[in-house]
Amino acid sequence: MLHRRTRSSVSLPTKFMIKLLFILTVGLVFESTGVILLKKGMNVIGEMHGYNAAEIFRVIKVSATNPHILLGVFFEALFFLCLLILMSKSDISFLWPLTAFSFVFATFAAMIFLGETVSMVRWVGVILIMIGAAFISYSEHAKEKPALPTSNNQSRSDGGN
Repeated sequence: MLHRRTRSSVSLPTKFMIKLLFILTVGLVFESTGVILLKKGMNVIGEMHGYNAAEIFRVIKVSATNPHILLGVFFEALFFLCLLILMSKSDISFLWPLTAFSFVFATFAAMIFLGETVSMVRWVGVILIMIGAAFISYSEHAKEKPALPTSNNQSRSDGGN
């Protein structure tokens, strides 16, 4: 007898994990885009010269009309939306460490879009972050699954029939 495959050979938990990782990746792209835009906006605004009320008001006022800052805030809000979706569907102890991949995305984005040079020490840090996130992802995959009920374990209130 031939074994027919169902429509999809990917298990439901695997599909769920793929969907979560896709939303996470999209969110991290939004977040890195937001960070790069905010940095570009701050380069236009310039350094803060103190932390008094007048200087903070100046930066807020100039930021409110800076297109890079406004777009950066928009992309950060999109990231936040992705994060809310993910929080509704997964354990925070699994999700939150994976958001550390934002450091990886932001590092590459800073090199590509801001022309930043990344030292070997920073690359080691990025690699350690990736290793840590891989351990966390594996822990979710290896998490003990609840046993499925079998027909033998059903209640015998019907007299065993």
